[in-house]
Amino acid sequence: MRLEGKIALITGAGSGIGRATALRFANEGAHVIVNDISQENGEKTVGDIKGNGGSASFFHADVTQPESVKALTEYAIQEYKQIDILFNNVGISNVGRIDEVEPDVWDKVMSVNVKGVYLPSKYIIPHMMERKSGCVINMSSCAAEMGLMKRALYSATKGAILSLTKAMQVDYAPYNIRVNALLPGTILTPFVENYLKTAYSDPEEAIENIKTRQLSGELGRPEDVADAALFLASDDSKFMMGSPLYIDGGVVFGKNA
Repeated sequence: MRLEGKIALITGAGSGIGRATALRFANEGAHVIVNDISQENGEKTVGDIKGNGGSASFFHADVTQPESVKALTEYAIQEYKQIDILFNNVGISNVGRIDEVEPDVWDKVMSVNVKGVYLPSKYIIPHMMERKSGCVINMSSCAAEMGLMKRALYSATKGAILSLTKAMQVDYAPYNIRVNALLPGTILTPFVENYLKTAYSDPEEAIENIKTRQLSGELGRPEDVADAALFLASDDSKFMMGSPLYIDGGVVFGKNA
């Protein structure tokens, strides 16, 4: 029970990696505040956690809107008095070269991916500062460290998040707050499945091609990233500060012959 008595807030916890992490954190003793733009998905995550004997609650909030995030923060503090772990997980993607990306699409992906880290951090971290204790996990991607065809906008957001993580750690280290980033490779989530369907004429062929660039020869699972998130959220990683943690099947640092 590595998170016994902790209060964890996870954005985008209605599906994929966020959902898997919510289940994992609850299984380790945390009360999980599930946030998602989809009330149906978020409440399903809460229901599954409770069905497994865990503790969770749902709060609907749009992490790109300041008033919405303020309401989420106020709810968490009023109900639970503290937030020990903030996992900024929410994110969307886009396919296309820069010349193919329309300005409104650019603004939307930047808003969800980058502003969606900024706003929860802005309003929640001050409460961690008061207690001089806290853990922040930001969802970056291996795309922050390598070039991927037609993923310029997505890569730009994930690179921004990685740089933001390092800067945040310098600012909040005096308050005993750790800030680290997760850098997954291709993880088979509903998010990725939808991307494959929209970007490729043959999604199954695309999956096989993606497998070849990972030394593991397989796509990752949401649970693989959830286990890494648990490591960062627990005292097991107490000496990690401002660090990128790769869960990528060997994409970034490996190369098949």
